[in-house]
Formats: sequence, structure tokens, C-alpha cells
Amino acid sequence: MSALLLRGRVLSFLTRPEAIDDRASYRYEEDGAVLIRDGKIAAVGNFHLVSSEAGRDVRVVDHRPHLILPGFIDAHVHVPQMQVIASYGAELLDWLNTYTFPEESKFRDTQHGRRIARLFLDEMVRQGTTTVAAYCSVHRESADAFFAEALERDMLVIAGKVMMDRNAPDGVCDTPQSGYDDTKALIADWHGKGRLHYAVTPRFAITSSPEQMDMAGALMREHPDLHMQTHLSENHAEIAYTMELYPEARDYTEIYAQYGLLGPKALFGHCIHLSEREADALSDTGSIAVFCPTSNLFLGSGLFDYQRYSRRAKPLRIATATDVGGGTNYSMLRTMDEGYKVIALQGEKLNPLASFWQITLGNAKALSIDARVGTLDAGTDADIVVLDARSTPGMALRMETVETLAEELFLLQTMGDDRAVREVYVAGRPAKSGLVG
Repeated sequence: MSALLLRGRVLSFLTRPEAIDDRASYRYEEDGAVLIRDGKIAAVGNFHLVSSEAGRDVRVVDHRPHLILPGFIDAHVHVPQMQVIASYGAELLDWLNTYTFPEESKFRDTQHGRRIARLFLDEMVRQGTTTVAAYCSVHRESADAFFAEALERDMLVIAGKVMMDRNAPDGVCDTPQSGYDDTKALIADWHGKGRLHYAVTPRFAITSSPEQMDMAGALMREHPDLHMQTHLSENHAEIAYTMELYPEARDYTEIYAQYGLLGPKALFGHCIHLSEREADALSDTGSIAVFCPTSNLFLGSGLFDYQRYSRRAKPLRIATATDVGGGTNYSMLRTMDEGYKVIALQGEKLNPLASFWQITLGNAKALSIDARVGTLDAGTDADIVVLDARSTPGMALRMETVETLAEELFLLQTMGDDRAVREVYVAGRPAKSGLVG
């Protein structure tokens, strides 16, 4: 297979940018190149230097004047909720009962699951997202369909079948034993196959009995290399109901701790209303708080205190996510635009370099996959996005006055959407240009 050489303005991050002028936090080549061989990045740097060392079997794709970055990473999505996004007028618990559970019951149908998995990953690619941490439905068939589709595309994904045995309709419930058995079978079938990673996925403490939570903990003890994903402290009514169900626990976080579900690969969606003790518990165990700004705003759940969680004496590991379908957009650009506003409402500002670090290397580090994705380092997987800051007339007009890289990134974040994503490479292969529609 011949090598592929991408030419353009190449940007990748080394560390979290602490300020808008933190040039030591990133690498940028005005006339740069990324050399790809066999799905991996072989070299990155100045175009003339890289191309001179690449040899003759190289096909050059010239993306100038666009930016070339690592592909975006979405740390919390619900695949079965594509057809409930933009549903009106509910807060979290009503949202689940009115919209989500009836929709997820459809995933008993294997063909429906396959169709949605295909359309979902199409949409991720269209938006420049190359890796997701995804919730499937309670049905084993839903996870089978999602993993099969991701494997066919050679995408790096983290996903799992939801475990849910109470406080939901029969059509979306399993049992502690069946949830355990189905999860074990899915791990055996998919984890480590291609670029697939399994996540043990109890939806949240409200819909998992103590017996099922115990089974989730057993799965993590049996498979300590797996991820675990669930929800935590999204909504005041959710927290109150959870504490009624687990009255022996000091707080919501302690429930998960009691079952051994905290740890460096534990992803907790939302984490808006944490006490200091809870934040300490997450920090002490290396657990990850996942910031989902569009869904937090849409469902009226609250404002995630991103800057405080980052700067506290015991800082939290933080990821960001769309949380589709409570989230209102599939785009990580739109997600960080809303995230900027959430942070601004609390009297702070997130600089645009830090935003793009977060949705690339920052999320990769939070998901413990930074050895493979999130950077453009030689030896890593060639998951790449190409961005055009002149993709709409309004953006092109604004670009006439943009003078710095940070200003361009902020424009992309503030006004960009799927139209700003010119191409996406998954494991070194162009993925967006081949989509239909």
C-alpha cells in the first residue's frame, strides 16, 4: 500500500494550554505534512523535510490552506437516541421516561440497530469525530450492531450494552444475571478486536439494583483493563431519588465506590452537583468527570464548574462530550462553543487553544487512549480532521480580520459545524468524502 502525505497547516498539542499565548503547549507548522503508512502516522513536520524523506511511493493530498489536526473525540454519547434529539420540554427523569426508554425499546430489532449504528457513525465522521465512548441499548443486539459497524470502518470506539434492571419499562430492562452474561459474551466477542474497547455500562444507580451494581463491580474485577461508564449527579431530582434508593450511602459517588466502580478508566457523565468530598473521591481514584454542556443546558440540569474542577487542590480529570440525544448537536465544535458559554456564565473564560486540546489530546488522555489517538505523533493511529475556517460566507468574512491561530480556532469553535470539516481520515483512510448525502 502506497504512503499518503497530507499537506496543510498542521497543529497538534503537547500539553494543556494554560493561556492564549502558551506556544510551548502545541506544535504548529504553517507548511506542514503528515506522512501516513499502513494506517499509522509515520512522520510529521515541515512539508519539504517530510516529503524529501518519504520516498517515491507517496501520494500527496494538498489540503492547504486548511488546518490538519487529530480527529475529535467524544467521551459520552447515546447511540439509540438519534431519533429523540430535539424532543421538547422535559427534564432528565421525564426525558428518560417520555422519550428515551420508548425509543430504546426499538433496539430489540436487529435491523433497526444496524441502521442506526451506520447512520450514527456516518454522523460522527461528518462532524470530524473519529472516536466515541458510546452507550448502546440494553439489548445485546444493539452492541453487536454498533461494534460490527465500527470494526468495518476500523474506528477506535469504546462502547457497551447498558445494564438496567429496574425503574424502567420491561422492554428496556435486563436482570442482574442476564446483564452480566450478555456483557461477558460481548467482551469475549468484541473487546480488543480491531480498535474496539468494551465499557461496562450500568446506566446509573436509579436503574440498576444493588444486585446488578454488584455484578458490574464483578465484571470490572474480572476485566480490570476495561472502561466503565455511567452517570453521576446530573440533576437535583435524580440525586434525591438515588439517595432514596441507596439510603446507606453518604452521597451519590459513594454508591459507585461501594461497588468498585471508581478508577482511572471510569467515565462519569455530567458530575454537575458534586460535593467537595465527592470531587475528592473522583480525584483520588483518577476517575473522569465528563462535561456535557449542550445537554446540561437543554435539560436545565445546571452548570458544570470546569475551571474550578481543573484548578482545585485535587484536580479532576475531565473529558467533554456531546451527550446526544439529550445533547443538542453531534459536533464537538458546537459542544465547545456551548462549553465556553457555560464557563463564561461562571465568570471565567476558556481559551480556544485549551478547547481544541480538550477535544483531541485532552479527551484522549481522559479516556486512557492517548498512546494511540489524540495527537499527530509518529507511531500513533492516523485519525485526522481537516478544518476550513472559511467554510461559510459568514466565516469567510470574519477570516478577513483574523490575525492569529488562536483567533482562527475560536472562529471555528464559535461558528463552525460539519461544513467546516473538509475531510476526515480514519486509520489513514479518507472517510468523510465517501459518505452519501
